[in-house]
Amino acid sequence: MKKIAFILLFFLGCFGPIFVFADSQGQIKDFFVDNIYDLLAREKISAVLQKISQGAYFYLEKNWFEGLNLEGREKIVQNLEILSQEFDVVIYPQLTSFFGSEWKPGIDNDERITVLFQQMKEETAGYFNNGDEFPQVQSPRSNEREMIYLAAKNLFSDKTKNYLVHEFIHLIIFNQKDRLRGVSEEIWLNEARAEYGPTYLGYDQGEQNSNLQQRINIFLENPSDSLINWQNQKKDYGSVNLFTQYLVDHYGKEILTDSLYSKEVGLSSLNYALEKKKIDKKISDIFFDWLIAIFLNNCSLGQNYCYKNQQLQSLKIIPSLIFLPSTQKTNIQLNYSIKSWSGHWYRIIGGEGDLEIEFTGVKNGLFKTAYVLCQNSQDCQVDYFKLNKEQKGKVIIRDFGKNYSSLTLIPAVFNNEEEFFNFSLSISAESAEEKEKLIAELEIQIEELKTKIREIKARIAEILKQKISCRGLIQNLYYGLRATEVRCLQEFLKFQGPEIYPKGLITGFFGPLTREAIVRFQEKYASEILASQGLKKGTGQIDFFTRSKINKILEGE
Repeated sequence: MKKIAFILLFFLGCFGPIFVFADSQGQIKDFFVDNIYDLLAREKISAVLQKISQGAYFYLEKNWFEGLNLEGREKIVQNLEILSQEFDVVIYPQLTSFFGSEWKPGIDNDERITVLFQQMKEETAGYFNNGDEFPQVQSPRSNEREMIYLAAKNLFSDKTKNYLVHEFIHLIIFNQKDRLRGVSEEIWLNEARAEYGPTYLGYDQGEQNSNLQQRINIFLENPSDSLINWQNQKKDYGSVNLFTQYLVDHYGKEILTDSLYSKEVGLSSLNYALEKKKIDKKISDIFFDWLIAIFLNNCSLGQNYCYKNQQLQSLKIIPSLIFLPSTQKTNIQLNYSIKSWSGHWYRIIGGEGDLEIEFTGVKNGLFKTAYVLCQNSQDCQVDYFKLNKEQKGKVIIRDFGKNYSSLTLIPAVFNNEEEFFNFSLSISAESAEEKEKLIAELEIQIEELKTKIREIKARIAEILKQKISCRGLIQNLYYGLRATEVRCLQEFLKFQGPEIYPKGLITGFFGPLTREAIVRFQEKYASEILASQGLKKGTGQIDFFTRSKINKILEGE
């Protein structure tokens, strides 16, 4: 269940195995234990060897066992006999065949492993201490044997085999990863493999309170727990178990062993395993598919959106609800914070007309966001926000309330850091009736503005008639010309303001100042004067197009 970190990892090959005599039935031995998990916070206890099987020594905490009544001791002995046979016949051969062997004969030069049952705290079912795999010169509290620890109270039930499987896998992983490949597995993936053990052995089938069912219950209480941010809490086991079930369901159990046998760890090792199987997906893609699957869990909507395991086909999370009031126009702003590699679901219902959703994540976040549109619980479709480099994206759903009953947002962020990442949702809905009313109002305002513009142009034209000595330009004008029409042109340019004709001289001579003013005028009205000629810069000459624009202004058009 839990792995104790040990920091003094020296090369094991420097030390030969410690030769000891095999343990004997009924012997009493002192063991170091972890006070974090021990019920009485002890660091050392005495235990009696109650059972020797082909593959293991089964020790019972002496004071605990002797404190039981006769009926209790008989029950323990009986259950221990069943458990030892299960270990020899099923657990050991099948798990070592799949995952590989533990260190054997190991640091104690003994083919058997040691299983110690001790009194543990309520929430603890067992643990593995990798310090036991080192000599006491390196790890002073080492028991110097291949060893796992289980809660004594669980010997009264048939669930102990699940915990034995879990901790034994940790023992195997230490050998396969730490010893043989020189790397330490990330805790969440270490636990994920151990969580899959009972399923692999078929222990989850036909049991009402199986390990899998317990993990389902834990997960449904905390569905947004991060996969990779292991905090050694009960909720962590729910997410790693159910994601591992989905991963194996769709891509095969070899993903767990191929990643184990690589020198990569964590997410990188899973990507390595996917590449080895020639699967054209990253583990982040599969995780995101899983987030959609545990919301829909319907194979008819897509083979990636469901569990194949029959025991998980009814699993569905309940999303958080965002209710839009049935008003003609709605606009709300929501802010959220999520951890990387965690699941979040937000169902939008209500509202009328077109639905517009804008997603904005923090710039350093590696976000991916899907949405599921449903007419009812069975008629759904999946699509994705197209996020830009700024982590922004928008979708518009036409006639949302008419065509769909809900939209569920599924965002995720795939940074490997453990901190929270913020994002916001801007959600608006507007009814067709309200939109038509708004368009009608805008059309009225546009007509009113057009009328005012015509009135202003007419006033300008009247002023121009008073200020300008001619009613329009009849001929083209050019640089160096001296004429009455040039004077009229200069009066017009002066009326255009200092940004066009700064000097404002009225001379009747077409000189450089007049030419510069005409260039400015032409470029101000480039779309009407220059574009039709394929020009980008003004010419400074009064041609047909320039003359036509000047005459229109003079006429008040």
